[in-house]
Formats: sequence, structure tokens, C-alpha cells
Amino acid sequence: MNRTILVLNGPNLNLLGEREPDIYGFESLEDIRIASERCAKTHGLGVDFRQTNDESEIVSAIQNARATANGIIINAAAYTHTSVAILDSLLACDIPIIELHLSNVHKREEFRHHSFVARAATGVICGFGAYGYELAVNAMAHLIAKADAS
Repeated sequence: MNRTILVLNGPNLNLLGEREPDIYGFESLEDIRIASERCAKTHGLGVDFRQTNDESEIVSAIQNARATANGIIINAAAYTHTSVAILDSLLACDIPIIELHLSNVHKREEFRHHSFVARAATGVICGFGAYGYELAVNAMAHLIAKADAS
């Protein structure tokens, strides 16, 4: 059976490596995609890796993942703190969800401390930079294996 993880990236993450590298690091989103796919492959998993600046595309991808993915890793970026629509779409999913952030949002501005996504997430990873994606893939592999065993 083919197992797939949707790795969904929100607004401005297409600028990784260029935008505020002191906060987000020097790796590009393409570098992160390659590392995520390599990590997933060690677990026998595929990755559907996407980025969009459009909230409605994120909601549609989440809705589609209900039938096409075994888990969702989501870095909703700024939408984390604002989008009830993304929360509602995640709550409609019956698959594991990992919320991911490159920076430690709890050490940043107060408005970044609230996450709508966290309410739907199985777990949250933040503050590890690009390496957080590999941590998330490893955690998701564990969650999928656990679900398969039940």
C-alpha cells in the first residue's frame, strides 16, 4: 500500500533563503523539499510537497488530502495565527496532522503565540529551522505506522 504525506507550506515560504535568513535560515524551500523526500523515502513514504500564498488553495489541499494522504505536515506560516478556515478544514480530517514552524514562535511577537492550527494538530514542532521538516517526517512516519498497526 502506498503511503503519502502532504507537506503543505503557506505564504512567503517560497522566499526561504532570501527573506529574513537570521530568523528562517539560509535553506531554500527546494532544499527543504529534497531533504523531506529523502527522509520520507527511508520510511517507505512518498511526499506531496506544496507551497501557496493563497488561503483557499491551502483549504482545498487539506480537503483533498482526506482521500489522498495518510498524514499532513503543515507550516501555515502567517495563516497559523489568523485562519479559522484552515482550522475547520483540518478538523474535518481523520489523519494525523503535524503543525510545523521554522522559528520558535513562542520567542517571537505576542500575536505569533496563538495558533488556530494547533487545535487540530496531533503535535507541534517549532524552532529547529529547516531540520524541523525532517523531525516532522520522522514523527509522521511513527504516527502512520501506529495507525496501520491498530
